[in-house]
Amino acid sequence: MHRFTQVDVFTDRLTFGNPVAVVHDADDLTAEEMADFARWTNLSETTFLCTPTDERADYQLRIFTPRTELPFAGHPTLGSAHAWLEAGGLAKDPECVSQQCEAGLVPIRRDGPRLAFAAPPLIRSGEVSAEDLTEIVAFLDIGRDVVVDAQWADNGPGWVALLLTDAETVLALHPRTVGAERFSAVGVIGPYPPSSEVNFEVRAFIVLDGLVEDPVTGSLNAALGQWLIGTQRAPSCYVAAQGTAIGRRGRIHLSQADGQVWVGGDTVTGVTGIVHR
Repeated sequence: MHRFTQVDVFTDRLTFGNPVAVVHDADDLTAEEMADFARWTNLSETTFLCTPTDERADYQLRIFTPRTELPFAGHPTLGSAHAWLEAGGLAKDPECVSQQCEAGLVPIRRDGPRLAFAAPPLIRSGEVSAEDLTEIVAFLDIGRDVVVDAQWADNGPGWVALLLTDAETVLALHPRTVGAERFSAVGVIGPYPPSSEVNFEVRAFIVLDGLVEDPVTGSLNAALGQWLIGTQRAPSCYVAAQGTAIGRRGRIHLSQADGQVWVGGDTVTGVTGIVHR
């Protein structure tokens, strides 16, 4: 039997963020058993807390979607750190939890009442070709005139990102159900007016195996923060909203310190129990 926690991430109100299922003390589970359980939970990600093999790490995390294992993902990182700490985990460094995953060591620090992870380096960046942009714009059913810029922002899931003129345009998007199959994940961001509660609106569209909109996405916001703060299109500290178009109220807190972008958010325990396996 294994302790089980389901955590809502990037929200301070249960059911308004993005949930992750966390299985504790999972060293005895095979990769096949983990994959089977992740398919059964049918959440965007299910994670498994294991003993680290790197002596610098506090725990090792394996991250599964219903289809595959991921080297890294943002909201599962924060949700799993929350579950590990809530279960009595003690970090080697009281100021920073060190998570081992396939992508390497990920630092997670306390940011006031929140947790924040260090944005991992991009594995693909740079301009989007004119041909690719034409295909993405057609998929989003928008004109080129509302696209301020487009960049590859891939830190694992394959993100290609578009900066649009404003948040209202982002919220009005109605992507086509087909037409961008060459792109596994498309992220879109647009600014709110200066007096608004938040600085940006973000939407994330997962294109593989049919179109799905992700409620709140840590990996995308990490990449967007690196891009926009790095090009001074965003301040060094800002808040992004995500999930508005699908009835969520995600809030992602981005900040840069000493050249490192941190991605923070509130985390709320929603379900606790036992996995009988």
